[in-house]
Amino acid sequence: MKILIDFFPILLFFGAYKMYDIYIGTGVLMAATVLQMTLIYGIDRKLQAMHKITLALVLMFGTLTLVLHDDRFIKWKPTVLYAAMAIALAVAVWIYKKNFLKMLLGSQLSLPEPVWMRLNIMWIAYSAFMALINAYVAAYYSTEAWVNFKLWGYAFPLIFIVGQGFYISRYLVADDTKTPTP
Repeated sequence: MKILIDFFPILLFFGAYKMYDIYIGTGVLMAATVLQMTLIYGIDRKLQAMHKITLALVLMFGTLTLVLHDDRFIKWKPTVLYAAMAIALAVAVWIYKKNFLKMLLGSQLSLPEPVWMRLNIMWIAYSAFMALINAYVAAYYSTEAWVNFKLWGYAFPLIFIVGQGFYISRYLVADDTKTPTP
Protein backbone atom coordinates (compact mmCIF):
# COMPACT_ATOMS: atom_id res chain seq x y z
CA MET A 1 0.00 0.00 0.00
CA LYS A 2 2.75 2.45 0.94
CA ILE A 3 4.50 1.88 -2.39
CA LEU A 4 1.32 3.00 -4.16
CA ILE A 5 1.18 6.11 -1.99
CA ASP A 6 4.78 6.88 -2.97
CA PHE A 7 4.18 6.56 -6.70
CA PHE A 8 0.69 7.92 -7.27
CA PRO A 9 1.67 11.64 -7.53
CA ILE A 10 4.13 10.96 -10.37
CA LEU A 11 1.67 8.65 -12.13
CA LEU A 12 -1.11 11.25 -11.89
CA PHE A 13 1.31 13.96 -13.07
CA PHE A 14 2.31 11.80 -16.04
CA GLY A 15 -1.32 11.09 -16.95
CA ALA A 16 -2.39 14.72 -16.64
CA TYR A 17 0.58 15.85 -18.71
CA LYS A 18 -0.20 13.33 -21.46
CA MET A 19 -3.90 14.23 -21.51
CA TYR A 20 -3.48 18.01 -21.19
CA ASP A 21 -0.15 19.79 -20.71
CA ILE A 22 2.66 20.52 -18.25
CA TYR A 23 0.64 23.15 -16.39
CA ILE A 24 -2.35 20.90 -15.70
CA GLY A 25 0.14 18.15 -14.85
CA THR A 26 1.89 20.47 -12.40
CA GLY A 27 -1.39 21.38 -10.69
CA VAL A 28 -2.29 17.70 -10.44
CA LEU A 29 1.17 16.93 -9.03
CA MET A 30 0.74 19.62 -6.39
CA ALA A 31 -2.70 18.37 -5.35
CA ALA A 32 -1.60 14.72 -5.42
CA THR A 33 1.45 15.49 -3.28
CA VAL A 34 -0.72 17.26 -0.69
CA LEU A 35 -3.04 14.24 -0.69
CA GLN A 36 -0.06 11.89 -0.47
CA MET A 37 1.32 13.72 2.57
CA THR A 38 -2.14 13.75 4.17
CA LEU A 39 -2.35 9.97 3.72
CA ILE A 40 1.16 9.43 5.09
CA TYR A 41 0.35 11.63 8.07
CA GLY A 42 -2.90 9.73 8.60
CA ILE A 43 -1.04 6.40 8.62
CA ASP A 44 2.12 7.36 10.54
CA ARG A 45 0.81 10.34 12.54
CA LYS A 46 3.91 12.28 11.45
CA LEU A 47 5.79 13.43 8.38
CA GLN A 48 9.50 12.81 8.12
CA ALA A 49 11.79 15.69 7.22
CA MET A 50 12.12 14.38 3.65
CA HIS A 51 8.33 14.41 3.25
CA LYS A 52 8.14 18.01 4.44
CA ILE A 53 10.96 19.11 2.14
CA THR A 54 9.43 17.32 -0.84
CA LEU A 55 6.04 18.89 -0.18
CA ALA A 56 7.54 22.36 0.20
CA LEU A 57 9.57 22.05 -3.01
CA VAL A 58 6.66 20.66 -5.05
CA LEU A 59 4.42 23.50 -3.87
CA MET A 60 7.07 26.19 -4.31
CA PHE A 61 8.33 25.10 -7.75
CA GLY A 62 4.82 24.16 -8.85
CA THR A 63 3.50 27.58 -7.91
CA LEU A 64 6.36 29.30 -9.75
CA THR A 65 5.66 27.13 -12.80
CA LEU A 66 1.96 28.02 -12.80
CA VAL A 67 2.22 31.71 -11.89
CA LEU A 68 5.09 32.47 -14.27
CA HIS A 69 3.82 29.99 -16.87
CA ASP A 70 7.36 28.60 -17.15
CA ASP A 71 7.90 24.83 -17.06
CA ARG A 72 11.59 25.19 -16.19
CA PHE A 73 10.73 25.53 -12.51
CA ILE A 74 8.99 22.17 -12.13
CA LYS A 75 11.66 20.52 -14.27
CA TRP A 76 14.42 21.74 -11.94
CA LYS A 77 12.66 20.75 -8.69
CA PRO A 78 14.18 17.22 -8.60
CA THR A 79 17.67 18.63 -9.20
CA VAL A 80 17.28 21.00 -6.26
CA LEU A 81 15.90 18.23 -4.03
CA TYR A 82 18.62 15.70 -4.86
CA ALA A 83 21.43 18.26 -4.69
CA ALA A 84 20.20 19.47 -1.29
CA MET A 85 20.08 15.87 -0.09
CA ALA A 86 23.63 15.16 -1.27
CA ILE A 87 24.94 18.36 0.30
CA ALA A 88 23.09 17.81 3.59
CA LEU A 89 24.35 14.22 3.92
CA ALA A 90 27.92 15.24 3.03
CA VAL A 91 27.99 18.22 5.40
CA ALA A 92 26.48 16.16 8.22
CA VAL A 93 29.02 13.36 7.93
CA TRP A 94 32.20 15.21 6.96
CA ILE A 95 31.79 18.48 8.84
CA TYR A 96 29.51 17.70 11.79
CA LYS A 97 30.63 14.04 12.06
CA LYS A 98 26.98 12.90 12.18
CA ASN A 99 25.66 10.07 10.05
CA PHE A 100 22.15 11.23 9.18
CA LEU A 101 21.13 7.83 7.78
CA LYS A 102 22.10 6.13 11.02
CA MET A 103 20.23 8.78 12.99
CA LEU A 104 17.10 8.09 10.91
CA LEU A 105 17.34 4.32 10.59
CA GLY A 106 19.59 3.22 13.45
CA SER A 107 16.67 2.22 15.64
CA GLN A 108 15.37 -0.06 12.86
CA LEU A 109 18.67 -1.51 11.59
CA SER A 110 21.63 -2.81 13.53
CA LEU A 111 24.66 -2.35 11.30
CA PRO A 112 28.40 -1.94 11.96
CA GLU A 113 29.74 1.63 11.83
CA PRO A 114 31.75 1.12 8.61
CA VAL A 115 28.59 -0.11 6.87
CA TRP A 116 26.67 2.99 8.01
CA MET A 117 29.47 5.15 6.61
CA ARG A 118 29.45 3.32 3.25
CA LEU A 119 25.65 3.62 3.08
CA ASN A 120 25.91 7.34 3.72
CA ILE A 121 28.52 7.72 0.97
CA MET A 122 26.35 5.65 -1.39
CA TRP A 123 23.41 7.97 -0.69
CA ILE A 124 25.57 11.04 -1.30
CA ALA A 125 26.78 9.62 -4.62
CA TYR A 126 23.29 8.48 -5.63
CA SER A 127 21.74 11.87 -4.80
CA ALA A 128 24.49 13.73 -6.69
CA PHE A 129 24.01 11.40 -9.68
CA MET A 130 20.24 11.95 -9.68
CA ALA A 131 20.69 15.73 -9.41
CA LEU A 132 23.11 15.74 -12.34
CA ILE A 133 21.08 13.46 -14.59
CA ASN A 134 17.87 15.42 -13.96
CA ALA A 135 19.72 18.70 -14.60
CA TYR A 136 21.06 17.33 -17.87
CA VAL A 137 17.66 16.11 -19.09
CA ALA A 138 15.91 19.30 -17.91
CA ALA A 139 18.47 21.52 -19.65
CA TYR A 140 19.03 19.68 -22.91
CA TYR A 141 15.81 17.83 -23.70
CA SER A 142 12.22 18.81 -24.41
CA THR A 143 9.55 18.89 -21.73
CA GLU A 144 8.06 15.75 -23.30
CA ALA A 145 11.39 13.91 -22.94
CA TRP A 146 11.79 15.17 -19.37
CA VAL A 147 8.31 13.96 -18.38
CA ASN A 148 9.04 10.55 -19.88
CA PHE A 149 12.37 10.51 -18.04
CA LYS A 150 10.55 11.35 -14.78
CA LEU A 151 8.31 8.32 -15.16
CA TRP A 152 10.81 5.81 -16.50
CA GLY A 153 13.60 7.31 -14.44
CA TYR A 154 11.96 5.75 -11.40
CA ALA A 155 14.00 2.69 -12.32
CA PHE A 156 17.04 4.45 -10.80
CA PRO A 157 15.70 4.68 -7.24
CA LEU A 158 14.21 1.20 -7.42
CA ILE A 159 17.53 -0.30 -8.57
CA PHE A 160 19.40 1.71 -5.94
CA ILE A 161 17.11 0.67 -3.10
CA VAL A 162 17.10 -3.02 -4.11
CA GLY A 163 20.90 -2.96 -4.46
CA GLN A 164 21.22 -1.30 -1.09
CA GLY A 165 18.96 -3.97 0.41
CA PHE A 166 21.21 -6.72 -0.96
CA TYR A 167 24.26 -4.88 0.35
CA ILE A 168 23.02 -4.45 3.92
CA SER A 169 21.34 -7.86 4.16
CA ARG A 170 24.65 -9.59 4.83
CA TYR A 171 25.36 -7.25 7.75
CA LEU A 172 22.03 -7.51 9.51
CA VAL A 173 22.38 -9.17 12.87
CA ALA A 174 19.94 -12.04 13.45
CA ASP A 175 20.56 -12.00 17.19
CA ASP A 176 22.88 -10.20 19.60
CA THR A 177 25.37 -13.08 19.85
CA LYS A 178 26.56 -12.76 16.27
CA THR A 179 28.21 -9.69 14.84
CA PRO A 180 28.84 -9.70 11.10
CA THR A 181 32.11 -8.24 9.96
CA PRO A 182 32.13 -5.37 7.49
